[in-house]
Amino acid sequence: MEFRENEAIYIQIAAYVGENILLGKWALNEKISSVRELAVDLQVNPNTVMRSYEFLQGKEVIMNKRGIGFFVTEDAKEKIREYRKDRFLGQELPEFFRNLSLLDISIDEIKTRYESFTVENNQS
Repeated sequence: MEFRENEAIYIQIAAYVGENILLGKWALNEKISSVRELAVDLQVNPNTVMRSYEFLQGKEVIMNKRGIGFFVTEDAKEKIREYRKDRFLGQELPEFFRNLSLLDISIDEIKTRYESFTVENNQS
C-alpha cells in the first residue's frame, strides 16, 4: 500500500479496510486480519493499525470480540458508505468543483466520462 502524505496513515488504513469490506473481500460477520497481521502486510507500526481499528469501531464498522479478534459488523457496508459519502460531499466534492471551474470542464463532459467508466467497470 502506498500512503499519501496529505492524510493520516491510520485514516488511509481505515479506508483500505473499508474498501475490502465494500468489495466483499472481507465478509460481513467474519473475522478480519489481526492488528499484527495487517501491520506486517502494510509495513506499518501495529499501533497505527490499532488506531485504525479503534476508529472503525467508533464508526461501528468492526467490533472486537475479546480474545478472538476483530469482526466485520452486520451493517458495515452501510456505515462505510455513509461515512465515505459524507466525507466526499464535504471535503472532496468542493475541491472537485473548484478544479472543474478552473479547468473549464463541463458537467456534460463529466457525465459522459462517468457513463463510460461505469460501462468499462461493469457498474451501474
